[in-house]
Parts: sequence; C-alpha cells; structure tokens
Amino acid sequence: MRHNRIRLLFAASLLVAGLASASASAQHPYDGLWQVTVATKTGSCDAQTTSTLTVTDGKISGGPISGSVSTGGLVRVSINGAYANGQLSGNSGSGKWNGASAGVPCSGRWEASRR
Repeated sequence: MRHNRIRLLFAASLLVAGLASASASAQHPYDGLWQVTVATKTGSCDAQTTSTLTVTDGKISGGPISGSVSTGGLVRVSINGAYANGQLSGNSGSGKWNGASAGVPCSGRWEASRR
C-alpha cells in the first residue's frame, strides 16, 4: 500500500514538473517581428513612420521603446515621452498614441502586422 502511494506521488510530481517546464518554454503568442506604422492625426509630429519591432516573451524592443504585450494581445508602450496602447489579434493589430513634439501635443493611430 505504501509503495502505491509513493508511486502515485512520484507520478504526480513528474506530471506537475512536466507541465511547469512546458509552460515555461512555451512561446508567447505574440513573439516575433512586427512592422508598425504610426500616423499622426493631430499636432506637428512626423506625419507617418514605419519601423520593425521585436516582441520576446511579451516584451517589446527596438529603439527607445519600453513596452509589453499581454497573452491576450493588449499592448502598452512608452517611447521617449509618448505613450501608445491598443490590441493585437492574430497577425495584426492597431491602437492609439499620444505625445508631444517641441512641446506641442500630438496624437494619432498605429497599425501593426507580423512579419
């Protein structure tokens, strides 16, 4: 009887360890390269810019960017005093941003597509 409990505990611990390592090594659903186009709707910021960003483990990198993407696709970014948020779904996404250029407020939209 005791051996059965030990075997059961051992099997359960292997299962838990396997699940933990599988989830730890699972890729974030939005990891990869993303082409992002930012368009200004109000203010004197650049009319439109396009750049490539990298998402690794849900963290956004590329240039002076600090941000994250949740597993549900919610995007939050700060870029040199400008802020953006939005939503990714599958291989694309969009959102809004706001900031300033020479002290004049700017705002607009952004769109992204996975590369």
